[in-house]
Amino acid sequence: MNRLANATSPYLRQHADNPVDWYPWGDEAFAKAKAEDKPILLSIGYSACHWCHVMAHESFENPEIAAMMNRDFVSIKVDREERPDLDDIYMQATLMFNRGNGGWPMTVFLLPDGRPIHAGTYFPPRDVRGMPGFPRVMAAVLDAYKNRRSDVLNIASEVTDNLQRTALKLGGGTITTTLLDAAYQGMIRDFDPINGGLTRQAPKFPNPMNLEFVLRCYAHNGWERALEVVTFTLKKMARGGIYDQIGGGFARYSVDERWLVPHFEKMLYDNAQLSRLYLHTWLASGDAFFKRIAEEIYDYLLREMTAAEGGFYSTTDADSEGEEGKFFVWTPDEIRELLTPEETEAALLYWGVTEQGNFEGHNILNVPQDEDAVAKQLGISVDLLQARIEAAKHTLYAARTQRVAPGLDDKVLTAWNGLMLASLAEAARYLKRKDYAEAAARNAEFLLNTMRKDGRLLRSYKDGIAMYNGYLEDYACLIDGLIQMYQLTFEARYMTEAIALAEVVMVHFAAPDGGFFDTSDDHEALIARPRNLQDNATPSGNNLMAKMLVLLTAYTGDLKYEEYARQIVEQLVAALQQYPSAFGEALNTADLLAYGVDEIAIIGARTEADALVEVVNTGFRPNAILAYAADDQDETATPMLLASRRRVDGKAAAYVCRHFTCNMPVTEASALAASLTPPPNNQ
Repeated sequence: MNRLANATSPYLRQHADNPVDWYPWGDEAFAKAKAEDKPILLSIGYSACHWCHVMAHESFENPEIAAMMNRDFVSIKVDREERPDLDDIYMQATLMFNRGNGGWPMTVFLLPDGRPIHAGTYFPPRDVRGMPGFPRVMAAVLDAYKNRRSDVLNIASEVTDNLQRTALKLGGGTITTTLLDAAYQGMIRDFDPINGGLTRQAPKFPNPMNLEFVLRCYAHNGWERALEVVTFTLKKMARGGIYDQIGGGFARYSVDERWLVPHFEKMLYDNAQLSRLYLHTWLASGDAFFKRIAEEIYDYLLREMTAAEGGFYSTTDADSEGEEGKFFVWTPDEIRELLTPEETEAALLYWGVTEQGNFEGHNILNVPQDEDAVAKQLGISVDLLQARIEAAKHTLYAARTQRVAPGLDDKVLTAWNGLMLASLAEAARYLKRKDYAEAAARNAEFLLNTMRKDGRLLRSYKDGIAMYNGYLEDYACLIDGLIQMYQLTFEARYMTEAIALAEVVMVHFAAPDGGFFDTSDDHEALIARPRNLQDNATPSGNNLMAKMLVLLTAYTGDLKYEEYARQIVEQLVAALQQYPSAFGEALNTADLLAYGVDEIAIIGARTEADALVEVVNTGFRPNAILAYAADDQDETATPMLLASRRRVDGKAAAYVCRHFTCNMPVTEASALAASLTPPPNNQ
């Protein structure tokens, strides 16, 4: 076993028995490289990465290749999910070396001081199809390092200088509704009218932040086209193979344009964001299909991805028994052996199962036809079809649990848990699910108690150990979750904690020209201080933090928060115009700034106030925030949105404010509904 045997990361532990003399990232590895004048071979990946597994089996488990690595390099393994700072820095370098191409596994060669001199992604163990083999790449890097040192140093300096130019300079501007309308048109320009999705090309990613922005456009403008884009896409996705038809939850992406064949890993961050999007789409459309999918995702996560301590695990692998997707696919005979004849007939037709299969001789379950069409072909009612499919699901799920399961990355990450907390708290609020509320409360307590030390967040938890400084995204995501927990429970402590975390961000992450760095001012010194302003699979820490600051301004009345938020988004205006699909969360924040926040404060005993609260909790109101207290409040209330609010003539009262201007308080639910921007479907 090498030095990775003591790592907490499941990804690092996967390499603990390699013949490679792996080091974790740290002073020991760099000291060795300097002392022996060797370049560093940095390999970055994550536990659910299929091609990471392939390169590990082909190269890192190969004694000859390992011997070359051990002789000529100091080799370091990094889990990108634990160390997003390193992943961001060296991915930017990889993109520079490879003309915009990057991915994982990421293979970066460094000087002993950490500056990159060459980079790539997956390398095969030998030359194949014009791709250089890993040994040849290593030999070329070593030759350059030994024999052309001045050239190598120049490359390292140039790349590092580029990495240190952290601000995205695309031109600032003013945030307007006109900007948002244009971004919407750009966002849906390549909408796929046949298969759904905001692109017609494979591979296809769900892009929940972008679809959330399109849904907001519907909420503000009543554009039926915007709702159609979202609902059509989400139905196609949920009926595709990218969705686990038996167990619930979405895979990372689809390798084809039809959402049929997924890359089978399931990520917490995808399912946290997609569950929330399906919930919001149900609120906006009233279509119970979206409610069902949201609940299936939540139920899957609570059943399979929840730690005893209350945190949520990170990922489920794509591979089991060395094969991608083996756990999830079926043959007709396997289904026939498990189900009754009537259930089998319904299941095979409903899930498109054939003898030839749709994936390497097996079947990825999907729903190619509408329920009414399937029921008509079977000569039964839709209700009976649904009953048979539901029974088949339970039977097939139970049988599937007896298979060799894919690997589980059971580390707990603060940022991804914050995303999940926000979604789950909203689900408990809108679906009135006590089990969701209890799970959200456990998660919030775990994050606040275990993932925080001396008021500062930690990044990762595994086997009783919480470690690594929290990143900007950890703070932003947890603040999101805490604000939603406040609106679920109206416990002031959640708002107090959210404000305290925001203050930490203002002190320790602020950049001199506006916005924030991704790492704190007391973080480990690296060759660059990352500052990512583009939204990727998860929201940019800057863009989500800006969104939280807008909401905190509404809750606290402290304008410094909104000023910071505007600085972040206004510097992106030109980027939002040119590349809207790369800035989904930034656009959601711009939406809040352009349209303003509906600030709603309700005072009165719950028996009287429930009717008022229910008005706010009905329909899709993306720009509304809610505060509540049972008793009259003085000027010291928490949050300040409740300050000096009182019942009216002894009755529960609701106060509605926008841009610090308030309407007269109302005591009737109908009057409150009339004072709010109505949901577009007038639910």
